[in-house]
Amino acid sequence: MDKIKNDVPFPDNQKIRTETLHIALLSAYAVGLHSIEALIPTPVPWLRLGLANIITLTTLYLYGLRAGMIVTLTRVFIRSLLAGTFLGPAFVMSLGGGIASTLVMWAIKAILGRFSNPISVSFFGALTHNITQLFLAYILFVKRIEAILIVSPFIIFGGIITGIFNGVVTRLILKKIRQSKEGDESAS
Repeated sequence: MDKIKNDVPFPDNQKIRTETLHIALLSAYAVGLHSIEALIPTPVPWLRLGLANIITLTTLYLYGLRAGMIVTLTRVFIRSLLAGTFLGPAFVMSLGGGIASTLVMWAIKAILGRFSNPISVSFFGALTHNITQLFLAYILFVKRIEAILIVSPFIIFGGIITGIFNGVVTRLILKKIRQSKEGDESAS
């Protein structure tokens, strides 16, 4: 019986293992980028470059919504545990923004299909992330619309700029991956 098990090829099983490994590595990259980014001081609270979203967007393009959400949730949970912010305000806002932006990026990509690109998808993801965080900050923590209105333009503008930048970087990464795959296929 063992001989039969070893002789029967399971290509789907190998593909699943390979994808699982890739998603785990992408999650680790996202946690690493998020951790590095946390060391960079910011002039406005909640304003970050969102470099880990490059990894989420790349994952969405390569493996779909489920994998993109795994990367987002892994990043948020592990980073909050490492930073000591688990279940605190930063965790809630990061979780809410991450889930909302991942869903919106996937939806834009799915609805627009070939008419979308990583730059436009990232733009809407960043916008969603920032609006969600501002909404959560208002509802759960600040409860003063004036304070939210004061920081909103800076956060939304910064998010749009970083969203476009992250989309450009993601497009370059996806192009390199495609070129690498084409090179591997032509070599075979």
